Amino acid sequence: MRIMMGIPASPGISIGKVFLYSTQALNVPAYGIEKDEIAGEIERFQDALDRVRADLIELAEKSRETAGKKDIEIIETHIMMIDDPDLKNQVTQGISEKSRNAEHLVESTISGMAKSLETSNDEYLKERAVDLLDIQSRILHHLMYIERTSLIDIEEEVILVAQNLLPSEVLTMNKKYIKGIVLDAGGKTSHTAILARSFEIPAVLGLSTVSRKVRNGNRIIVDGNSGEVILRPNRSAVEKYENRLKDWEKHEIDLLVLNKLPAETRDNRTVLLKANIEVPEEVDSAAAHGADGIGLYRSEFLFLRPGEAASEEEQYESYAHVIRHMKGRGPVTIRTIDVGGDKVIPGLDDFDEENPILGWRAVRFCLSRKDIFRIQLRAMLRASVYGELHIMFPMISGIEELNNVLEVLEETKAECRKKHIPFDENIKIGSMIEVPSAALVSDVIARKVDFLSIGTNDLIQYTIAVDRGNEKIAYLYQPFHPGVLRLIKMIIDNGHAAGIPVAMCGEVASDPMSTVLLLGLGLDEFSMSPMSLLEVKKIIRSVTMSEARELAGRIMGMESAEQINTYVKEWSNERIDIFSS
Repeated sequence: MRIMMGIPASPGISIGKVFLYSTQALNVPAYGIEKDEIAGEIERFQDALDRVRADLIELAEKSRETAGKKDIEIIETHIMMIDDPDLKNQVTQGISEKSRNAEHLVESTISGMAKSLETSNDEYLKERAVDLLDIQSRILHHLMYIERTSLIDIEEEVILVAQNLLPSEVLTMNKKYIKGIVLDAGGKTSHTAILARSFEIPAVLGLSTVSRKVRNGNRIIVDGNSGEVILRPNRSAVEKYENRLKDWEKHEIDLLVLNKLPAETRDNRTVLLKANIEVPEEVDSAAAHGADGIGLYRSEFLFLRPGEAASEEEQYESYAHVIRHMKGRGPVTIRTIDVGGDKVIPGLDDFDEENPILGWRAVRFCLSRKDIFRIQLRAMLRASVYGELHIMFPMISGIEELNNVLEVLEETKAECRKKHIPFDENIKIGSMIEVPSAALVSDVIARKVDFLSIGTNDLIQYTIAVDRGNEKIAYLYQPFHPGVLRLIKMIIDNGHAAGIPVAMCGEVASDPMSTVLLLGLGLDEFSMSPMSLLEVKKIIRSVTMSEARELAGRIMGMESAEQINTYVKEWSNERIDIFSS
């Protein structure tokens, strides 16, 4: 038995067996063959094509129950590519004329075809390059007799262990059978962690070497509450965690009684608790947990599925679906596309930057790719007729950027009016404050918008200069750093001075230890993953505003994050029943 401590990224407890996922690049061999071996090599290539086709047909059948319509369409596109006579002819001709092995010809031929598509002016053709490279990988795995693992192929309950996962891989995995996630890399606010919380999968990240210490089928325990991971546990550890799991499940059931009660302090101050969602299907969970609306719909996840980019119609349908389902419950705040960093649109190579976290992302991307931006804004405006929609712009660094995006929005509204496309003329506009420069001029920004929303995930990493996805310096990521808290207080005060509400949609909003402090600082709205809503509501209903203000007053006079952390923990343990493992 071995115990490892990582970063508790998504709450819950799971006990199961390891599914070890590896994405290491293939080392493709290249060698010459004799003339009398050519026919056999061509036959080997054809056999690989037949096997890939059979795999894809089987995958399509499996996916009809667990994947969306677009996922099925991707698989069907891959089947068509396998059947493309041009692909078959180029490889077989290469084998015959060059007397080279099939693996080498498959790699060189398909890579050349993909490169040609990537340089096309046609966006659809550019997107197909990603599909070709996926097909290439499948064929090579069969030719090289390497078992290919796919996260959508999983058909039994497992704990997923890997070095790292892309957001697109988390989106397309078979979530029905993934009961826990354990990664070498990542932190609590990485997008993999955010998705794990959205899908209510216990997760522990930042373990550095866990993927090298387990094998497929090993038993493993994941405690997403404490960050503890136990490899090959003995009977005593299993029994202990089985009891903890029962306690956790009871705790979750007990919280359900709060579902229909307001988030109201003991002295009758009401705050709004909203949900963060990544995919439209999560709206059901938001409603089930009593959300007062959607405080953050991360629209970029519509763009991250492999081999596809969301069209205007697909975006419109997704936005409309969420707005219709939340009608009568509260508004839906959609954040415009925030790509860059670890969120890269498949097929777009322009994100290859030395420092993507500080690079071409969010509104910077949108203002340089106004074609994509206008399509998204038009889809949002069209969907606004179904209920109350708010539009929110991310990564605003100052008033110039805000003015620029507002100008594009007004142009898009004018276009809709000209084409007689109906939309809500009174749609509310908000700015995220997640860059220190924006926090420092939030008084100016607040006069131009209807609401502010604090994005603590980025605000903390930019303020303290710590990469939130780097497990080596995760200890420096301190939400209670005095500098961060002073910025949060400044933003709230500036918003209130301008007469507008201030929300928080970063992960700090879902941390039970932060709830009373944020109340005391004057925060109007909290937005978080649906599964965190009831825990935060319970805390809000257990305190008074005078207690919260007193706590905030004491905290704002302290000098270090360590001092603040200790005080908040002691204060909370004395007054509030917060579930812990």
